[in-house]
Amino acid sequence: MIGKMPPLNLLTHPYTSLQPLTGGPGEVRERGRAPGAALVWLMAEGRHAACVDMVTDRPGGMSLLVVLPPGSEVASDSEVMASVERSRPYGILPFHPGLDPADLAQVLRRPPVDLGSEVTDYLRWRGLCVDRDTAHVIRRIIDLSSELRSISAVSRSLYLSRRALGRRLMSRGLPVPSHWLQAGRLLRAASRLQNCEASVSSIGVDLGYPDGFSLSNQMERLFGCRPSEAREHLGWEWLLEAWLKREAEQGGLTPTLTRSVTSTESPVLPARPGRSRGVKEMRRRASHH
Repeated sequence: MIGKMPPLNLLTHPYTSLQPLTGGPGEVRERGRAPGAALVWLMAEGRHAACVDMVTDRPGGMSLLVVLPPGSEVASDSEVMASVERSRPYGILPFHPGLDPADLAQVLRRPPVDLGSEVTDYLRWRGLCVDRDTAHVIRRIIDLSSELRSISAVSRSLYLSRRALGRRLMSRGLPVPSHWLQAGRLLRAASRLQNCEASVSSIGVDLGYPDGFSLSNQMERLFGCRPSEAREHLGWEWLLEAWLKREAEQGGLTPTLTRSVTSTESPVLPARPGRSRGVKEMRRRASHH
């Protein structure tokens, strides 16, 4: 029952139970390093105010699942909406007194509707703030990773030369275009692995890899894990975080951006109009519960 649980809980592989988090920010940071870890925030009965800073400053790669208070509280307390906007949740669930970890796991494995937008929002939250045009380029590369396999093809779609595309990203201290393209393809592969029983080989071939061995090697090079781990540990944020940290270790980020990625705490994502869609949907759902 939600009423008997602390407001913050940890959900990790094998995603069958919730583990209470009562040790403060240090415990959240330490236990949030596990691959595929999710922070579950139970906002019922006005308990959100005491947790919002801890939730917002959770470690990079730790997904956040918000369980809303009852609909009457959402409608009457404007701070609920503000807290959710500030915390950048991975998923939002309506209030339910009998919370099932299996339902939370389903939210974690659900593919993002717009991967490019989600990735750029994640980068902003992690402090990798870039100018608007560069963010658009990154988003387009991630979008195009669903169908294109080479940077030459991506450059043509962006109406840029390969040299100009590379210069734009590298001058901002960001990884080279080919790494963004491969990261996008691998994030899509991880989503497929988590949502179907198909073999690594068939998923790899379907996504344009020569075979499953090539997909596995590429995933290990960029993310530091194999497809079996990506299948078992749900979500995509921990994989993107692993890639950013590897890029930082290998000199793919400037020292300033490296500090943002390796910092023990995550910067606050400022509210902006582009994130209002999720909050509007949250209001709609809450009105029906």
